[in-house]
Amino acid sequence: MQKAFSDGWAQAMQAVQQAAVQGAAAFGGKPLWQLPPMPELPGMPELPRLSVPPEKLKAIQEDYVAEATALWRQGLEARPEGDRRFAGEAWGSNPFSSFSAAVYLLNARTMLRMAEAAEADAKTRARLRFAVEQWMAAAAPSNSLALNPEAQKKAIESRGESIARGIQNLLHDVKQGHLSMTDESAFEVGRNVATTEGAVVFENELFQLLEYRPLTAKVHERPFLLVPPCINKFYILDLQPENSLIRYANEQGHRVFVVSWRNPDESLRDATWDQYIEDAAIRAIHVVQEISAPANKSGKINALGFCVGGTILSTALAVLAARGEKPAASLTLLTTFLDFSDTGILDIFVDEQMVKYRELQLGNGGLLPGGDLASTFSFLRPNDLVWNYVVGNYLKGETPPAFDLLYWNSDATNLPGPFYVWYLRNTYHENKLARPNALTVCGEKIDLGRIDIPTYIYGSREDHIVPIGGAYASTQLLPGSKRFVMGASGHIAGVINPPAKKKRSHWIREDGKFPKTQAEWLAGATEHPGSWWPDWAQWLKGHGGRLIPAPKTYGNGKAYKAIEPAPGHYVKAKA
Repeated sequence: MQKAFSDGWAQAMQAVQQAAVQGAAAFGGKPLWQLPPMPELPGMPELPRLSVPPEKLKAIQEDYVAEATALWRQGLEARPEGDRRFAGEAWGSNPFSSFSAAVYLLNARTMLRMAEAAEADAKTRARLRFAVEQWMAAAAPSNSLALNPEAQKKAIESRGESIARGIQNLLHDVKQGHLSMTDESAFEVGRNVATTEGAVVFENELFQLLEYRPLTAKVHERPFLLVPPCINKFYILDLQPENSLIRYANEQGHRVFVVSWRNPDESLRDATWDQYIEDAAIRAIHVVQEISAPANKSGKINALGFCVGGTILSTALAVLAARGEKPAASLTLLTTFLDFSDTGILDIFVDEQMVKYRELQLGNGGLLPGGDLASTFSFLRPNDLVWNYVVGNYLKGETPPAFDLLYWNSDATNLPGPFYVWYLRNTYHENKLARPNALTVCGEKIDLGRIDIPTYIYGSREDHIVPIGGAYASTQLLPGSKRFVMGASGHIAGVINPPAKKKRSHWIREDGKFPKTQAEWLAGATEHPGSWWPDWAQWLKGHGGRLIPAPKTYGNGKAYKAIEPAPGHYVKAKA
């Protein structure tokens, strides 16, 4: 025990330095910082060095020694507190494992304090904290069969079968190319997920356009187009009938159309942002207008964009506005960035060096593999979305339970290289979309201020992909009448929150004021129990136009007819 603590401080110091290298994989394979006396790496540009002020380092060291002394006095009776990874009965009944976990938590706390105390700019400090958190998550004693008493107990009780199953699970995951988060054999797109009845009525090389069968005798004359993110597949909006936003919109009397993005292969390695705007988003808008033209006297549609789908949709509307077209009667944005000033944890991945590296790698063609994106997002929450499954699948030999949301999360999509690097530089890195006329897309200067239509903007309070402040920032860019709603939970759970579940809350501010920051807005907002969907449905109803008899066939019977049943075949292509 005494040796463990005499070495502990040195190990913590070394670990902070090593985290710069060990955490580098998430940043294109290059370390993000160096702590003296780390040697220079050949070919590496000069990077900022870090130091901890002596007085802070002394305080951290003194606290470490005091806590280590207290643990040493407890000996093998020490218990890890406040971490659910070590909360099981087996940990409490195994003194050695329990003590190891307590020492680990002490070292982890110390490393985080050192990261916070480092003298550096905020971005460098955030990167250091991220890498330390990655090291902490990976180094947990729960991840080792030798130190995990729950896995050991299972191995003994099963007479080694759990270890054999764990090896089989590992080999299976190596073969499929990603970590299993759910029993993927339990789901099939079109059979028990993405089952709302509809048909493909148009397709080109970038997307299929789905039209869904009306569920009401009459529908609003203005059709409703949903543009989901191309980084994932659309059926997050149609997992099951009871939590399908697509079906819910149908039930509210809307004629619903959805963009189903193609999962890019080598034939799309050269596809650009402009192509996704012109040949996908704008084409979808025009096709929906043409299909609904006979009954839709105004010629306008209602449109919704989710995540990067909202960025694509808004860009398309700005292009059309520059051309003198105003096709949308209303716009809904769900967890969407238009102003990329506050991108949260994702900001640590983006700087000029990283963007140039990606431009050299993919700017002239190629594919960003879907697995790379999926891994990046998973490691934003490593304990929940990575190591939890490593322990369950491999150490304990368990098969993860069937869960449709995690099946969708594992169904990755590729991105065309030129599209990706344009998006990376012009939004996340240089934030040009938020600046009037700073970008030219499809031959037009982009000014979001031209999107002068009613807009419903939704953000999730605990969103780690589009932070609530980033979602709220759209209120400062769009000039039309606006309604901003904040929901509880995260990027997906906050959005997919059907009313029947009676879960979570949402916040609305009824005075119509949109102060500069989300915190100021929240000070005047009121919390309401349950889903935000009914509030949105009532708002959208006001922009739907008159009620007309629901169409009896898909398309319009002329240029656009049913090609195949929904969900189509593009969504079934694997990365």
